[in-house]
Amino acid sequence: MNDKPIISVIIPAYNEEGAIGDVIVAIHELGLPATEILVINDGSTDSTSRIAEAAGARVINHPYNMGNGAAVKTGIRSARGKALVFMDADGQHAPQDLPRILSQLSKYHMVVGARQRDSETTFMRDVANFIYNRFASYAAKFKIEDLTSGMRAMRREDALRFCDLLPNTFSYPTTSTLAFIRSGRTLRYIPIKTKYRVGSSKINPFIDGPRFLLIIMKIATLFSPMRVFLPVSIMTFTLGLFWYAFTYVTQGRLTNMSALLFNTSVIIFMLGLIAEQIASMRLERTDNLSNYKPTDDYSDLAELDQSESAQA
Repeated sequence: MNDKPIISVIIPAYNEEGAIGDVIVAIHELGLPATEILVINDGSTDSTSRIAEAAGARVINHPYNMGNGAAVKTGIRSARGKALVFMDADGQHAPQDLPRILSQLSKYHMVVGARQRDSETTFMRDVANFIYNRFASYAAKFKIEDLTSGMRAMRREDALRFCDLLPNTFSYPTTSTLAFIRSGRTLRYIPIKTKYRVGSSKINPFIDGPRFLLIIMKIATLFSPMRVFLPVSIMTFTLGLFWYAFTYVTQGRLTNMSALLFNTSVIIFMLGLIAEQIASMRLERTDNLSNYKPTDDYSDLAELDQSESAQA
């Protein structure tokens, strides 16, 4: 293994013995320059760790299942490459897409593989992703094509900067996407086609779906509070206005309910302002752009995807 790898492929894995070996072999066959493959075995109870190591990956074992996001954070802290690329261990991502994604890191801070309509996904997941993407696009003021895609690449210094903000659950793609956009970093989507995963999914759409939506709302509030608080404040004020108009016509007076709705709208608006200030200060402490000095040159990655450079 190269002493100073350029690329670190980080693969969080939990009970993925059916696919992990083939995924690692396919990455090796790409012939990417100075690449380390880092598998974070998140407390698997099967042969995931042994198979991954036998296939040529560096394996870090969690003593118990800590969550997909926790595995990603371990990978970020342990990776040695200047370009970090993340992909799932279940075989749904095609390693052949890695050169196209990595080649864009010379121009963008984060590059995400956006699943296209011809990807092999379930109907329920497509509906859920549509809702997530629309809500996140509204919160971020940026068109988000695939909020929950697990195939993405980012620069090492940026990954370390936002590592502590990432949750321990499956929502690390959501957090990283909104954190990069909110901090003024650039994002590029590359179309990819995924396959059905090998083995059974760890996500239950009926149980985890509402949980994901709540997480997205929490993350949106964390990074863009006024995009959440302001509509609620306006809606509450509008309800109060309509109720006041109705009671004024029918009873000729301002009722307690109208006053309560007006006061509630003002309180929600003020809470939004406070949350906005807190979010700004948090990003300033995390980022400190005045001292931001990139330590690596990513221009050498631009040559990885020969097909795209030829088209340009």
